[in-house]
Amino acid sequence: MGRIHLSVPHLGEQEARHAGAALASNWVSSVGPQLDGFERAFAARLGRPSVAVASGTAAIHLGLRALGVGPGDEVLVSDLTFVASVNPVRYLGATPAFVDSDPDTWMMSPGLLAEALEARARRGRRPKAVVVVHLYGQCADMEPVLAACRRHDVPVLEDAAEALGATCRGAAAGTFGDVAAFSFNGNKIITTSGGGMLVASEERVARARHWATQARAARAEYHHDELGYNYRLSNVLAGIGLGQLELLETRVAQRRAVFERYRAGLADVPGLAPMPEAPYGTSTRWLSCFLVDAEGLGATRDDLLVALAAADVEARPVWKPMHLQPLYASCEAVGGRVAADLYARGICLPSSSSLSGEDQERVIGVIRGVART
Repeated sequence: MGRIHLSVPHLGEQEARHAGAALASNWVSSVGPQLDGFERAFAARLGRPSVAVASGTAAIHLGLRALGVGPGDEVLVSDLTFVASVNPVRYLGATPAFVDSDPDTWMMSPGLLAEALEARARRGRRPKAVVVVHLYGQCADMEPVLAACRRHDVPVLEDAAEALGATCRGAAAGTFGDVAAFSFNGNKIITTSGGGMLVASEERVARARHWATQARAARAEYHHDELGYNYRLSNVLAGIGLGQLELLETRVAQRRAVFERYRAGLADVPGLAPMPEAPYGTSTRWLSCFLVDAEGLGATRDDLLVALAAADVEARPVWKPMHLQPLYASCEAVGGRVAADLYARGICLPSSSSLSGEDQERVIGVIRGVART
């Protein structure tokens, strides 16, 4: 029996065809027809201009800069997230502050966000931006989030790195905020091996594309009028992305099927609760997550991780909240109790779209075995 990984790439013939065309044409750097085609296809799907970059982190960095974030500013960010949602705030010399989760959705609490914005309005200093994270394939409740931000004229960046294909009230993740960032890391629903996409207005996308190519002006000589970065996605990797994007609906359906098999296979195990799907949208179930009640299960979340590791199954705790990270211990947090509890009890199970039924039964068997002890 081989190792069962948490989330692996799932490739097919389409990716080889598009990437092969890039190789055959000798367009292998950060320009070429596959890169242009990937951006056009993504923009058509989201209904917004798009620019492909080297990572989701790069997309967040460029997006925050496009919103004017700079030294001395404050940015409110979801507490329960991966550190890449926050680090670009520091890249720009700004300071993050963290907003706790809603226990019913695990996403940023709109109520706490509204309180945080009101408190800052009373101080006479509003944050420069809000970064709201769509977590584990589920959208945050964007209607009240946007309403709160509009009352205070604060722009929103959607971190949709984990949520391509998810919806909120019928609209796609990444179509709500002033800017949005996606990731195509190898563990995501679709991948370019590594890469990301920034979507925004035409003007902001043009500025981000300029910055992503070392801010080189369109002149014969190497003329640079602003600080830029080496952030463009390669044409070969964009070819992979083109093929992957064609299969997005299939991959989402496969991930959701994996989650449903876990739900059914563990339904009678006490002390396990699946991550709720918010009533306002559809989750992609990028990762299948559960909460462990130690008393009900007869074992802790960490006991479960140890048992799965012993069976050569990769599983992880849910994200460690930012307010608990040593890197950000000095930053303000609005709440934090809910995110801390989700981290202490939450587990992410193997969720690859290519996960076989046999391997999933192996995972379920380990969990059921722990529950019997």
